[in-house]
This record gives sequence, C-alpha cells and structure tokens, in this order.
Amino acid sequence: MIESTHPSVRRSASSVSLLLVALLGCSSTSTTPPPGRGARPAPPATAPGGGAPPAPPVRTDTEPGPVPAAGAPLVRPAAPAPFGVDLDTVRAGEFDQGRMWTFDVPPAEHFASSYGIDADSAWFARARLGALRIPSCSASFVSPHGLVMTNHHCARDFVSQVSEEGENLLDDGFYARSLAEERPVEDFEADQLVAIVDVTAEIDDAVGNRRGGERSARIEEKSEEIVERLLEERGGEDAGYKVEIVSLYNGGRHSAYVFRSYTDVKLVMAPELQIGFFGGDPDNFTYPRYNLDFAFFRVYDGDAPLQTDEYFPLSTEGVSEGDPVFIVGNPGSTSRLQTVAELVFRRDVSDRAVLTFLEDRAEVFEEYIESWPDDAEEYDLRNVLFGILNSQKAYTGQLEGLADPVILARRTDTEQAFQAAIEADPMLAEEYGSLIAEMAEIQASKRAASDGFGAFLALSVDDYASPTLHRALIAFQIVNMRQQGAPETATADLMEQLMAVTNKPTTLDQMLVEARIRDFISAYGEDTRWLLTLLGGRTPEGAAAVVVEGSMLADSASAVEAVRTGTLDVNDPAMRFVGAYVPAFVRFQQVVGEAGQRESEIAARLGRARYAVYGTDVPPDATFSLRIADGVVQGYPYNGTRAPSVTTFFGMYDRHHAFAPEYAESPEDSPWALPDRWATPPSGLDLSTPVNFVSTVDIIGGNSGSPVLNADLEVVGVVFDGNIESLPGDYIFLPEFNRSVTVDARAILEALEHAWQMPELVRELTEGARVPAGS
Repeated sequence: MIESTHPSVRRSASSVSLLLVALLGCSSTSTTPPPGRGARPAPPATAPGGGAPPAPPVRTDTEPGPVPAAGAPLVRPAAPAPFGVDLDTVRAGEFDQGRMWTFDVPPAEHFASSYGIDADSAWFARARLGALRIPSCSASFVSPHGLVMTNHHCARDFVSQVSEEGENLLDDGFYARSLAEERPVEDFEADQLVAIVDVTAEIDDAVGNRRGGERSARIEEKSEEIVERLLEERGGEDAGYKVEIVSLYNGGRHSAYVFRSYTDVKLVMAPELQIGFFGGDPDNFTYPRYNLDFAFFRVYDGDAPLQTDEYFPLSTEGVSEGDPVFIVGNPGSTSRLQTVAELVFRRDVSDRAVLTFLEDRAEVFEEYIESWPDDAEEYDLRNVLFGILNSQKAYTGQLEGLADPVILARRTDTEQAFQAAIEADPMLAEEYGSLIAEMAEIQASKRAASDGFGAFLALSVDDYASPTLHRALIAFQIVNMRQQGAPETATADLMEQLMAVTNKPTTLDQMLVEARIRDFISAYGEDTRWLLTLLGGRTPEGAAAVVVEGSMLADSASAVEAVRTGTLDVNDPAMRFVGAYVPAFVRFQQVVGEAGQRESEIAARLGRARYAVYGTDVPPDATFSLRIADGVVQGYPYNGTRAPSVTTFFGMYDRHHAFAPEYAESPEDSPWALPDRWATPPSGLDLSTPVNFVSTVDIIGGNSGSPVLNADLEVVGVVFDGNIESLPGDYIFLPEFNRSVTVDARAILEALEHAWQMPELVRELTEGARVPAGS
C-alpha cells in the first residue's frame, strides 16, 4: 500500500544533536507522516533539536544481498546489461521525470492532445477543490454533505482511536448507519486547497544574489511575511485558513498555497481489516489484487454535516480498458531530479543501510506481537509493523531498480542532456556548469563515513526506538547544555520532547535496545573500543537488560522528574550507553553534516537551472503538495503472462479458497482469509463486479486515498497501491510497466449495498441524497 511517506533528511549544525531517520509508514498507495503509496523512511536525519532539507527514497522486488562487513567496499557491482542491450544506445523516455502536474500551471494542452479533453480553468478548479490532504494521505469530498473518502490503511489509526472498551473495530470494522452513530476523531485535519498565489518574483527579489545559509534565512524570513499577509487577508487561522509556501524545482519556483482547514471530523465507515487489507503484506505492491482498501469520514460544520458544492460523485458505470483517468492527490516525495551520483550512493550505502534496519526491526516486532498479542494490541503494534513491512518492501524494490543498468543508463542520458543544455547557454554555464560534477565529489566524500549510515538510523523515532534510549538521548543533550551554563529556557523544547516519549512494554524496550547494539556491531565491529565499553563484557542481550532494568529513564514519569530536578545520575546505564556512542556519532555527523549543507545548496541551484532550461514542461519533484496525474486503464505483461486491467469478486474468492489448504490448521493466519460476513458471498452480490483495476497514472507515497476520476470528474475508484514494477518510481517513471492499483467504485457500491447493507450511503455517494439523522 502506498502511504505518504513524507520522508526528509534533517541535518543539524550542532555537534550534540543526533541523527535519526523519519520512518514514515506506507504501503499500497501508501505514506508515509507517515504520509501514500509505498511510504518509506528517509536516509539519516537529525534528532532532537535538528532541522534541514529533504531527501529521497528507494526500493525493489528482490533482496539486494547482505550488507558488506565493516571495512569492505560498499560499491555494489553493476548488474550486467540485459542480453542484447547496448547501454550506450539507451535513451531517456518522454515522461521519465513523471506526469505529476501542478495546479499552478495545469496541463490543459497535454490533456487535450493526449485524450481529446477540453479541460478548461473551471474543470481544473473543480478537480482541485474536490480534493483533500489528510494526515499522511490524500482524500476527497464525495457528497454534498461533507462525506470524505480515503483508504482503509489511511484510516487505521483513527479506527483504533474510536474503539471503545470491549471493541476491536480494526478487525471487526465500523459502520455508522446514521449521523448519530458516527464517531468523532481527534488529530484529523482535512486541507482543501482554495487558492494558489505565485510568489516567485517576490521571494527572488528579496533574496537577490545571496547564497547558502544567508539565502535560506532570507527565503524563510520573506515566506513568513507572505504567509502572515495572506492569512490576514482571509481572517487569520481563526477563520479556518492556513498558508504554506511551496518550493518547486528545488527553489526554482515558489507558490503560496492557501488552504481551508477542517478539523471537526467523524468516522463513518471502515471495513474489516481482513477485507480492507486483503492479501496482507504478501500482496502489498503487487497486482492482480482483490482489496477493498477504502474508508469514509464526514466533515462537520458545528452540529451539522458540512454542506459543499465541491465534491466528486461516484460513477456507477466505471471504466474499461483504454479509458483515460486522472488522479488528484498529494504525492509525498520523489527524487527524479537527483543526480546519478546521488542515486548510486543511495544504492551502495544509505538506502541499503535503511533496508537492513527495516529488516531487523520487522523481526523484532513480529516476534513481540506473536509472543505477547494482548500487549501488542494495547500498544497498536500491528499498525507499526504494517508500516515497517511496507517500507521494507518499498526499499527493496527501489534498490532493485537502482541495480538495473538500463534504468541508470536512462537517468544518465537525462542528466547528460541537461548538462548539455546548461553548457549551450554561456550565462547558465558560468552559474551552473560545474554543479553536477561537484555533487559527485560530495557523494565520494560521504563514503568515508559509510559505517555510520547503518548505526545511527531512527535514534529518536517513537515507533521504532527504545523509549529508554530515546529519553537518554534527549537527557544527554539537556545535561550537556546545563553543564555549559545554558539557562532553563534554552532546554525547554528538549524537556517537551522528553515528556512526549511514551512508555513501551519493558520486554519490547529491551528488545529494541538489543537491536540497536546489533546495529552498532554490524557497522563498527564488536572489537571497536567504544563498543567494548558499551557492552562491558556482556552479550547484547545482557547489556540491553542492564540498560532497561537499571535506568531511571525506563519510565516516563521518573525520567521527567529526574531530569527536571537534576538528580539523574551520570552513571545511569542508559546515559552511559549514549555517552559511549556519541564520539563515533559526532565524527560521523561532521562528515555527513558538512556534506548535507553542500548538497542542499547545490540541489537548490540545480533546481533553478532546470527551471531555467525546461520551465514547467517537466513536472517538479513531489513535495506532498497537490498534483494531478494522468494515464489510461491498461494491463501489462508480467511473470511471463499478462495482468488484466481489472479483477473481480470471482478472483477474490479464488484467492481465498486457493490458499485455504495451506492454512487449514490455522485459517485465521492466512492473509487471504475473508472476514465472517464475506466467508460466503453475501446475498445479491454480483461476483463479476470489478474489484480493483490498474492504470498508467503516475503516483508515489502520499497518493494513498486519492480519488481516481474520469473526464467528467466522477470517482471511478480510490488509489491504494502500485505494482512491484512501480517501486523505482521514486527516481524514474516507467509507464511501460509502472501501474497504480485502484479500488473500483463499482466494488465499493456493490459491497456497501449487499455486504454491509448500507443503501443510504450508496444513495448519498451516487445521488447526493441527504443522510439520515438518526436518533
């Protein structure tokens, strides 16, 4: 499933701040804040107090092999070219850099020439206003009464949130048959893009010829002025608006996006997990699929549903092979504008380290969930595991693509054409001509710090970090700052971060400490001096037990009290643990931090150069901002045969029964086990109804929950995943094989009518009928 991965790499100038990876869950079109289709964690970033620029992802369908031992060369041997392929003749495709068009400059001419659609400004305005951005995903209004549609996997956390004592709504599903039965959710924000203001000239004038940190500071300062002005024009945040400055082409263009933000939201309907995630992780990023990955919320205005003219009704006719379709959503992050040298470094070092981390943590959480299922349910660990497995599969697929010599040859051709265009213009050549070569030099310098990429991932990510070590990392910084005479106000933010670290079961905490020790040993070798100090002659398991059992930081309340009062003993085992690895981390950060600052500046300048050469003919990289992408419904060759453009309920039942013998002794363990209401076909269900379909539309993590529209702007489906061949889509779009996977609107309506017996919801979705108020 693709979830929006809103990954970013943050590097701090402070030698005390610590690297971490913002692991954002995602799968099926998933995300992942974890923002949509295949979310993945970002490469190393900074920890408490850090801040800085974003970076990219990667994945594949086969495992790339073991990480080389410490000291071994990390460059992965290039795969041989496919038989009969002369790499010197490989050329980039027309849409290698994608078809994620912005609403700043809508692709009206492209739509007209490609599909014969007269998409005027009113058409694009309707497409924009019906779409929504929600936490980590995308969504849309689908009725005039504030009804919102997204993916089931985007709703899971909220389904768990509204479950009352004795309920397990994640497994059993939730169905409100009247307004009175809908349940309010917290921390849900639906953002509707109501205006776009081009502020490029205003920011460029303010920045002038500044570079580096001075340029970034001036952009930030001017952006704040613009946001404040535009908010004031609309009555401020209290009026329900917010403004974001969106940087496109790495700073080549800037737009102010004005959002109407809705926070009064209730859950309306979510299927059972076994049908909303049918096929589980084995089917994730694959096709053919048979998945009802959808859910509904409702936006309220006071005590009544929001009334809106801006919505997409569901189509009852659906789509056929060859029909044009359009996806409006918020793709989280792509790196199609990265240089080839950056991609090779990711293949050989950084993304390989992330994949190893994910593989290890997946084993930790699987073991804990299997051994302590009740505690796992209480702490919502299944959703954490879903995110890890999704990211693991995503990175695997991306790495496989980076090992494909044809893909790198196409990217090389694109880069060479760009370099040639720069050199053909004397002014551009003087300003930008050396940047690609400089970026390659930076990647070479980072290889000297390759060990750290595997050691310091996700040190401070709540879902994946030991809470004891997470608190120790924050406390270590506070203690150091106090020793240097910093006032309490200077550590206030860190104290808030400390208080926000929640407890985990003691056994899981210990397992995560042990996993971190394994990371260190794998990266640096167990005979390294600081690791010998950290272990103290114990096994990793023994050392982990000492940390968790003996530290004042193992419990949230005692940790906060000890740090606040200054009674935290410097000999606390968790503090000693952090103190042991900090010197190695600082050396690593010195290399990576300096490289990161230079990378950020060069990437911004390359973005301006690209905009100068190509303008808006090439879409900018995804930034979790609203885009419209186009394509056609189309099957594709795979596995020596052909994948059909649509699947049906017939196939879903075949999948269910085909695996039944394999899971005869424990059918509940089958990813293809249907929930009770689906075990036999519900009365009246037409098994020939299309369930899922594929199209050539360009998506990535963050697009999860995006509406799939026909030319009349009717919903024909909701996108939830990409096929395994789409995983290199982070850095190249290959429409020959790249497919987005969608829940067909006809399946949604058929299931609501016959399986869940919700005819009122069907009428609302198709006719805009008023919903029953209930009692």
